[in-house]
Amino acid sequence: MTSLSIGPTSITANLAYMKPPPSGTRAFQHTYADPLTGEHTNNFTRDDHSVVVSNIRAHSCNISGTETNLNTDSDHDSTASLDITGFQFHHAPTTAHHAVFNSDDRIKKEYYPEAINLFKQSIRRRTPGTADTDPTKRQPAAQTHVDQTATSALTRLQRHIPTTLLPDLINKRFQIVNLWRPISHSAIDYPLALCDYRSVDDEKDVFPIALVHPGEDRSKDGETLGVRYSPRHRWVYMYGMTPEEVVLIKCFDSIQDATVAKFTPHTAFEDPTTPADTPLRESIEVRALVFYD
Repeated sequence: MTSLSIGPTSITANLAYMKPPPSGTRAFQHTYADPLTGEHTNNFTRDDHSVVVSNIRAHSCNISGTETNLNTDSDHDSTASLDITGFQFHHAPTTAHHAVFNSDDRIKKEYYPEAINLFKQSIRRRTPGTADTDPTKRQPAAQTHVDQTATSALTRLQRHIPTTLLPDLINKRFQIVNLWRPISHSAIDYPLALCDYRSVDDEKDVFPIALVHPGEDRSKDGETLGVRYSPRHRWVYMYGMTPEEVVLIKCFDSIQDATVAKFTPHTAFEDPTTPADTPLRESIEVRALVFYD
């Protein structure tokens, strides 16, 4: 691997944190952007902070197995895995041709078998000036967040699992995990930053945000976690992730004690060192319900 592909040791970038609404009002955000303004209607406040994001590729000596060696901070165990940091990287080439990702049917037929069963997918192609107004125009989520809360995780379980299987499965350990992969080319533009769970106070640093579908059945509303700024947060990214590389991102774990990571705050972000002619990011994210025997 050349020094060019390894990238910098770290960068300083602006991350979009959030502040909850005052007086205990429940935070909300519309799922899709307003077609006129291009903005997602919400009642919380964006809170930008300049933070150091460490490049895991410059520090890691192995990303092919079940754990990744971080070596970014001597005060922490340097191993990254779903149970320790809440995320882990893998070298995992796909047999799916790039054209597969232009078709939902082909994704389900040709790409799903490579991932875990029972998942939900969304493709994200960054298109400047395009509003995120429906599922076909989804843009990278450029704000710090966690995809699930404990409440929405249980709702998702009940929505996707047959009622005959629920009594048995709900007593097992289960997780909601996203599998994120660049497609077509390396993700230099708008890379993905992940926050080491060990640096997060899961009681003070996050708050629930209702995802509202205006004009639809409110039972379809979801819930995510917004992330408040903390100087303790330790952010990492992998410079130039290729279509042969993936990262697993934990959104929820039914183990809710202090023995494992519960979730991973993450966000797309603008790398200020990205060359102007860099191809715009394209990625696919697959969500899985994972059950343990």
